Amino acid sequence: MGELRSLPVPDGLEGERVDAALARLFGLSRTKAADLAAAGHVLLDGVEAGKSARVTAGAWLEVELPDPPTPVRVVAQTVDGLRIVFDDADIVVVDKPVGVAAHPSPGWAGPTVVGGLAGAGYRISTSGADERQGVVHRLDVGTTGLMVVAKSERAYTSLKRQFKERTVDKTYHALVQGQLDPPRGTIDAPIDRHPQHEYRWAVVSAGKPSVTHYETIESFRHASLLEIHLETGRTHQIRVHMSAMRHPCVGDLTYGADPVLAKRLGLQRQWLHAVRLAFDHPGSGARVEFTSPYPPDLQHALDVVSRG
Repeated sequence: MGELRSLPVPDGLEGERVDAALARLFGLSRTKAADLAAAGHVLLDGVEAGKSARVTAGAWLEVELPDPPTPVRVVAQTVDGLRIVFDDADIVVVDKPVGVAAHPSPGWAGPTVVGGLAGAGYRISTSGADERQGVVHRLDVGTTGLMVVAKSERAYTSLKRQFKERTVDKTYHALVQGQLDPPRGTIDAPIDRHPQHEYRWAVVSAGKPSVTHYETIESFRHASLLEIHLETGRTHQIRVHMSAMRHPCVGDLTYGADPVLAKRLGLQRQWLHAVRLAFDHPGSGARVEFTSPYPPDLQHALDVVSRG
């Protein structure tokens, strides 16, 4: 742990929960503040305080704050399979291969879209955190398909607004286990971090609103091919919602997929692909749309499952 901070609770925080008070005082996320309290790093008048305890104005607050994270820098690199779909002065649209993250992070040492673009000589927007330059949305490392990256400041601002206002059409295809009943519908279930597994997410009552629309394209004996549209863009949203419906993405062992079926289909990751991306071009304002074919591993699995 890092710096020890001690101060009286300000009058304006009277009655606030400990995690909320810490978030406001020190600029922490509520999750990080709750973690500090759970680890015993928060004292009120010399007594350990849990995240849901209420603070009293004037009480002496002592907090052991974490060390600031080590800055993550973009490393220019060659990323095999990273395909440029479209490029102009404002945006670059890429078809992301499997095994590539959107941007660098403390827990990821592998290739990234941002690093691959830098290595290919692309200049992208410097808006946002250093390691996320130009990134306005992300795909999981194990999910393939289309991403748009901002190259200009106006593009970054425009695309961030479009994603926030949910006017971007993000279309995915997913091969999920079993057959859905009804074959088309909407999943409206809040998502947050899994209460027991830090690397997973889950449907939890206090999570962030999350809405997924699905429609069955084709049903097979052991699986169904779905077209999916997202209203929201939570981490692992499709994977979590499908798992919660007991129809996990084929090959998604993290969220309960059958490993025997995955092995039979030759899958080493979830069958999930961002096939179409449409938005208003930040420069011209015209609606633009891009599509991506299935990569070889997903096409092979689909061919096998279609044969029964």
